[in-house]
Amino acid sequence: MTSGVQTCHRPWSPCRKTLPGGQKLFHPSPLWVCCREGDGGLGILTCPSDCSLATATVSPPTRARERTHTERSEENVSLRLGAPTHIRGSRSRALPDRALVNCQHSSATFSTGERKRRPHGDRKSCEMGLQLRQTFEAAILTQLHPRSQIDIYVQVLQADGGTYAACVNAATLAVLDAGIPMRDFVCACSAGFVDGTALADLSHVEEAAGGPQLALALLPASGQIALLEMDARLHEDHLEQVLEAAAQAARDVHTLLDRVVRQHVREASILLGD
Repeated sequence: MTSGVQTCHRPWSPCRKTLPGGQKLFHPSPLWVCCREGDGGLGILTCPSDCSLATATVSPPTRARERTHTERSEENVSLRLGAPTHIRGSRSRALPDRALVNCQHSSATFSTGERKRRPHGDRKSCEMGLQLRQTFEAAILTQLHPRSQIDIYVQVLQADGGTYAACVNAATLAVLDAGIPMRDFVCACSAGFVDGTALADLSHVEEAAGGPQLALALLPASGQIALLEMDARLHEDHLEQVLEAAAQAARDVHTLLDRVVRQHVREASILLGD
């Protein structure tokens, strides 16, 4: 585990095995995932070199369902994922050839400087939930779980820009650890064009400047785009520059997530005696 990582204040289950040197391992699945960066957020980097500041750790939750927590100095997202299960509610919602991906997004009252009640299901939350659903429908092999439902619940605890990217990267770790088959990692990043310069990982202040902003969710191995959205007009001469800044940051995040997943698999193999 990487030292200096801010962990979540949740009770952890007892460790199952202690390695030489005192390192403790926990049951490999399901996991509590805590990710943090020094200056940028997980997947919302200020520049590619910031990947050297990125850290991630994994540890288990106290309940059976998958939980993920991503955090940076100004961005904090908590996520809960339910493994494929039977359709709840009306059976008419069941899809005969694939799983139904259900994504719900909400923000805590204290998530921003403006302390106001944010009702569950408001317009902004519904839009974010729809974006997340479209992203993971493109990445999850839903045809392997027909007539079932995959639930992804996201709550923003502290927001400072790049919320969509933080949610996507947290959900990617949770889906992978839950054993739900995917085509590839989904790595997301926000980008913008400010004062003639393409920037990745826009903070709240940079977003409030009013320049064009872009959200990108990328499947790094194939280079396919799961979701691409821009909220303002941008001259075509600058589009490629902004898109490449977001794509490069997403690829850097993929390197980080891949390293964390492989490390966890090695630890799980030791724990299981393989």
